Amino acid sequence: MRRLKPRLTVIGTGYLGATHAICMAVLGYDVLAVDCDRAKVDALAAGTVPFHEPGLPEMLRKALDSGRLRFTTDLAEAGAFGDVHFVCTGTPQVAGSMAADLSQVEGVVRGLAPHLTRPCLVVGKSTVPVGTAARLAELLAGLAPVGAAAELAWNPEFLREGHAIEDTLQPSRLVFGVASETAREWLEAAFRPLLTAGVPCVVTDLATAELVKVAANSFLATKISFINAMAEICESTGADVHELSTALAYDDRIGGRFLKPGLGFGGGCLPKDIRAFIHRAEELGTGESVSFLREVDAINQRRRSRTVDLVREQAGGDLAGVRVCVLGAAFKPHSDDVRDAPALDVARRLHEEGASVVVHDPQAMDNARRTHPELEFADGALEAAAGAAVVALLTEWDQFRGLDPVRLGEVVAGRSVVDARNALDGATWRAAGWTYRALGVA
Repeated sequence: MRRLKPRLTVIGTGYLGATHAICMAVLGYDVLAVDCDRAKVDALAAGTVPFHEPGLPEMLRKALDSGRLRFTTDLAEAGAFGDVHFVCTGTPQVAGSMAADLSQVEGVVRGLAPHLTRPCLVVGKSTVPVGTAARLAELLAGLAPVGAAAELAWNPEFLREGHAIEDTLQPSRLVFGVASETAREWLEAAFRPLLTAGVPCVVTDLATAELVKVAANSFLATKISFINAMAEICESTGADVHELSTALAYDDRIGGRFLKPGLGFGGGCLPKDIRAFIHRAEELGTGESVSFLREVDAINQRRRSRTVDLVREQAGGDLAGVRVCVLGAAFKPHSDDVRDAPALDVARRLHEEGASVVVHDPQAMDNARRTHPELEFADGALEAAAGAAVVALLTEWDQFRGLDPVRLGEVVAGRSVVDARNALDGATWRAAGWTYRALGVA
């Protein structure tokens, strides 16, 4: 007999999985979280979140204290425990290809299926190429002792780093990709508190559910790259990209969100997701329909090159031996995620041109040191800026917005700042004696 409140497992305790497991336990579900990394499991079980996300450590403690959240490395235990199994493993980009690496997702299905001896639902939350769910559903039914009673559904995630708790407990929408009424009922039971609270829910087929996330990310990436393309035009014509953006935002068909020019997007989702979308469309013979995404990606990369150009110009045309202070390492504020981080990519390029690059970030220092040991790092903005000929603001942390240009000017070798995120008040910095340059501003 099906439980009114199903027991949940969450397989994969990275950013998505850990957040989902913790929040579902706080919502009142019994949750068993699974990962093959024993150190990560032990840390979470001891109350330590292995990444930066505001509010999540406190939420983890609340979940652990409730007794509703446990951690394990044993898929057999998960199979015996759970009614609804959420698959939250990564789908990184394949090295040397635009394709998504599905080995982790498929590995979970292959590993879990032999332990499914009663009716249950396996729910993919990972971002995958369209058609993956149908293939995995066949694989699951073929390997599970319970056969087709082990159903598969897709429930894409829409987390924003820095806002993950809000996006889990108060999401803008839920998407249920299902192949049966039974699967829909399982998912409704697993998300009952959110549905009761009035969260909109779209119930659709597996393929459409898979497409929702990549379509959303592609649209967002396109909007960001559009305003950055306009910034390129503004720089060459003397137009003001900020006033252009303001004027566009008054059109309610367009809106002002993500129409801010700057260094562009990075992280573990948008870049690899749009590339995987292009790759999958080409496999399906419909590559021309998303060919524009190649230019979206190219515009995004050009912002990084243009930032290096601006720093080089401020250094007098040659970066060899020039000390550059880089403020920012994470791909966005309120995160310690440095995957495909524009800030670190720019820092790397500056280093390759001979600059002496010193980086500071409020949260991402440890990750940045691991991925870019060739760079120098400082524990504070003033320390990083000491003796610098150029300061480059590359991640728009509030701490950097609030820097005092007069105080910073006392420690640098040259008062020159490149604001790649358009986060500073240029007039204030110029009044303090700085040469101020920003992307999209002639």
